[in-house]
Amino acid sequence: MICYEHPLNERVRILLRLEDLFDKIVFFSVKDTAIEHHAALMALFEVLDITNRADIKSDLLQELERQKQTLATLRDNPNISESVLEQLLQDIQMTFRNMLNISGKVGEHLRDNEWLMSIKQRAGIPGGVSEFDLPSYHYWLHSDPDLRCKDLDEWLAPFLPIRDSFSILLHLLRNSGKTSSHVAEQGMFQQTGSGYIAHLLRLQVDENLHCIPEISASKSAINIRFFPSEPRQKTKVVENDVAFELTFCHL
Repeated sequence: MICYEHPLNERVRILLRLEDLFDKIVFFSVKDTAIEHHAALMALFEVLDITNRADIKSDLLQELERQKQTLATLRDNPNISESVLEQLLQDIQMTFRNMLNISGKVGEHLRDNEWLMSIKQRAGIPGGVSEFDLPSYHYWLHSDPDLRCKDLDEWLAPFLPIRDSFSILLHLLRNSGKTSSHVAEQGMFQQTGSGYIAHLLRLQVDENLHCIPEISASKSAINIRFFPSEPRQKTKVVENDVAFELTFCHL
């Protein structure tokens, strides 16, 4: 099964983008080659751009506090594992404290680094980080891999409370919904009415069906069309019925 996630508000959209970028940073930063460390740094610059929003820190703090209060009401519920609940509450509390300990604006340590900002500026130009444009960066990319890893870890560390925060929230979000089975007749599915409240849609389809869902959703309707995975046939909806699973997730 392949899972496709479709955010239904800007907050969830940002969290999913951050998750994808952090996954890339973690993957590439532990490698050894200059190309992989360059990819990690470029992803880190993208994280900086997203977290540059003044309210990202306050948004996460508010949502963590709200989730903590909601989860606290589940104590003594016989259907809830007390040990799992308490561990989750502890994780939220620890992450909340770490978020409060972020001094200044998120990513300020990078913005104060003139060398990194010169690289970031040139990275916005196609081919702008060539060795003749940034010889000092070229030198860094040819330094000892362990030293580059250490630098990447140092630049990433102040962002870790952000990562821990959205990891908790996305975990709660993804596990909040109920999954139902549906069939898109001749590749088309529509659900109307106000029978759902969701912040995230998760659609799962058998990878052997070789089709790709296109999801559009509003407060009153969900429309899903399945297209062939073959790029040359992308404009034509599949003619056969497509079975899939749909989960409405909300915090």
